[in-house]
Amino acid sequence: MYNDPDFDEFSLYDLQHEDDPMMLLDDAMLEGLMLDGLDYDGYGMEPPELMLDVPYVPSDEKIVDALLDLAGVTSRDLLYDLGCGDGRIVVAAAMQRSARAVGIDLDPARIADAMEYAGNCQVERWVDFREGDLLEADFSNATVVTLYLLDSVNLELRPRLQQELQPGTRIVSHAFDMGDWKPDEHVRLASINLYKWIVPARLAGQWQWHSACGKEFVVDLKQKHQKLSGTARIDGQPAQLQRALLQGDLVELQISSAEHNTPYTFTMRYRDGLLQPQDPAMQPAAAQPVTD
Repeated sequence: MYNDPDFDEFSLYDLQHEDDPMMLLDDAMLEGLMLDGLDYDGYGMEPPELMLDVPYVPSDEKIVDALLDLAGVTSRDLLYDLGCGDGRIVVAAAMQRSARAVGIDLDPARIADAMEYAGNCQVERWVDFREGDLLEADFSNATVVTLYLLDSVNLELRPRLQQELQPGTRIVSHAFDMGDWKPDEHVRLASINLYKWIVPARLAGQWQWHSACGKEFVVDLKQKHQKLSGTARIDGQPAQLQRALLQGDLVELQISSAEHNTPYTFTMRYRDGLLQPQDPAMQPAAAQPVTD
């Protein structure tokens, strides 16, 4: 057991039969010595100090690269990695894409690892790591959010991702989806699924604008995630909303009527509560929400 030439191994029998009377301990004596005076009510298992919602499983470097590619990360982005682990996605975004990046994790040991890794890679100026609960963290200024969590955690985060992030923000997830919020893109690498969502503008409600020829258009939109449907009117008369496409803050509406052979097509971008026209020759002013 020990690699020591001066150490002699003794059997339990030898120890119990040494001349020293203190070594002659029977089971009853041991029980009395060990257990007398113990407070059984206060002696129990302590609960763990840290309860993690998601186990730590690092992403392979190829997966990290694929996630950054899928999100289209550039030097103009601010990336938040929720549940950042050892910081490899954050550091890769800074090193490979010159992006600013923030990692959030509940485990202080992972945050310490991430900070050391960032220091070794000399990207401390471009990254930040914060110890905290990702379900409560402020990530509203992100332009890209990366996730490697669980289905249940993604679903818990989903309302905040949709409501607090700016339209057009990209979200990419390793392995886990968002329930009935279908991804805008889905990439499969061998047995690994990667998902991408573009946060949609919230456009449900009624919108009104005029075309360059003076006609008044009104649409009443219904929305489920990035899917739009609804009805339309032209100069107060029923029309058909043939197409309503939404990607991030960009919307395309195609409206037709019996009096006009060619459908009217409007492309608008959501900005500060208005739908700004992308073709002023077709639509000279922004569409505005109609309030009662």
